[in-house]
Parts: sequence; C-alpha cells; structure tokens
Amino acid sequence: MDGVSFRGMESANRRKTYLLLAGMGALVWVVVYAALTYFGQSTVGIVPIAVGIALVSVWGSYYASDSIVLKMTGARLLEESDNPKLFNVIHEVVIASGLPMPKVAVVEDSAPNAFATGRNPEHAVIAFTTGILDVMDRDQLQGVIAHEMSHVANRDTLVSAVAATTAGAIALLSDMLTRMMWFGGRRDSRENNGNPIALVLSLLVLILAPLAALLLKSAVSRRREALADATAVSFTRNPAGLRSALEVLARDSTVVHQRSTAVAHIWIESPLDGRSVSKLFATHPPIEERIATLKAMENLGPSR
Repeated sequence: MDGVSFRGMESANRRKTYLLLAGMGALVWVVVYAALTYFGQSTVGIVPIAVGIALVSVWGSYYASDSIVLKMTGARLLEESDNPKLFNVIHEVVIASGLPMPKVAVVEDSAPNAFATGRNPEHAVIAFTTGILDVMDRDQLQGVIAHEMSHVANRDTLVSAVAATTAGAIALLSDMLTRMMWFGGRRDSRENNGNPIALVLSLLVLILAPLAALLLKSAVSRRREALADATAVSFTRNPAGLRSALEVLARDSTVVHQRSTAVAHIWIESPLDGRSVSKLFATHPPIEERIATLKAMENLGPSR
C-alpha cells in the first residue's frame, strides 16, 4: 500500500482533532466574554470554580480510567493461558506497534464489540466481548486489536479527558450563570448600557454554549475513531482485516448490554449511535463511511 494513504489520513485526523480542541478553547473564551458582558466583573470568580470542578471530576476519572471502565462494563482480566490464540495475535500487534503489552480483558456479552482504556500505554487495557471472539476470524480480530492498540498509541484517553474537561467547564459555567439570571443576578450597570444587542447575543451564547461544547466533544471523538482506523492499518498493513471486521459489526444488530453514555465512546462500535437524534452527536463516524475508507485503502495497492 502506498504510505501516503494511511499516513496522510493520520496527519489529517490529528490536525482536525487539534482544530476541534482549539475550537473548544475558543468557546471557553467566548463564554467568559459573554458572561462579563452580561453580568459585569462580578462573574470573574465563577470561572475558576467551574474549571476546578471539571478538572477534579474528569481528571480523577482519567487517572483511574482502567479500573473504572472495567467495573462499568463488567470486564474481567484474562491470563495468557486462558486464551493463547488471542494473546498470540495481540503479541503480533504489540511488536508491530512498539507499544508495551496491555492487560487483556473479556466481557461476557453476545454482542460483538471491543474497547481500549487506560491513562497511558503502561496502564492500558484492551477488552473484547465473548461475542466478538466467537464471530471473527484471525485477520478480522487482528484488525480489531490494531484499532484498539491505536487508541492506546494515540493517547485517546488523554484527548477525551481534555475534551470532557473543557466541555464540562463550559456546561458548569453556563449553568451557574443561568441560575444567576433566574435568581436576580445583575450585570454592572456601567457596562454596555447602550448596547442591548450585545446583551442579547451574550445571553444566547450562555444558553447555547453547552450544546456547542457537546457537538465539539462528539466531533473530537469521531476524529479519534477515524485516526485509530488509519493507525491500525499502519500497524498491520492490511486494511482488509479491519474492513472485514467492521462489515461483521455492521451486519450484526445486537448491542452490548452496557449502553451508558459515559463509556459509549470507547467501544469500536458505539452502542448508542444507532439511536442518536442526529449524527452530529454521534461518538463514531458512520460505520459505512469507515468501511468505504478502508476499501479505498485496499484499492491503492499492496504494501511497500
């Protein structure tokens, strides 16, 4: 395969992620500016409170992400003797990726799915449902493993934590300021007295900012999934394996029992996106688009 294909996709998806995260940072600034416009300087002290609460809640979860996710999904750790064939394929991808060997877990669930978690490569866990181990052949499973190891390599837990912290701070700040409105908060009467348009725009920003932050957070998640697909191909040089695995997932209509929005983004196929009101809120790109991209990679020719 021409190296430009997956290398170019990796670079493009990384750039888009950085732009989206920069957009979330800009949104924080817009919310703060709108708050100062509407309420005056009295709101300055609310900003560090909202950021502090978001930091404590999200980064606490980030550092304990492996144990928290295992408990939430009901996953149990495996030893190599429990499934030597699975560990053999994982070892292959570990060698190709240059990453440390992750912990391996299984979720008793007939729906085919898998996920990766852990705050860094040294604390990574990759987990598989019993359903995915039953229905996928070796090449398909290799593609799934490479996808999950790509999340580890790309530090996607860290990126998700940054996005969640920013979105959480925006939501908390907007909520606090909205409550101030209802309970008689007043802007500094010396500011913007003659500019009602600025006040109306500021009010709209405060109301709509949490929705915008959620949209950006979902977009970041979709970019990281697309990046993981491209990075997986760089590990295996075999887009057909992952493409075939995604086709199996696309044909299967069952979903994992754990459908919490808190962990929906970590699965290789989201258990929630099929019920989303809009694709804008989906944590994963449409699986058909992912399959089409991998097919395009196959058509570029053999590895060099």
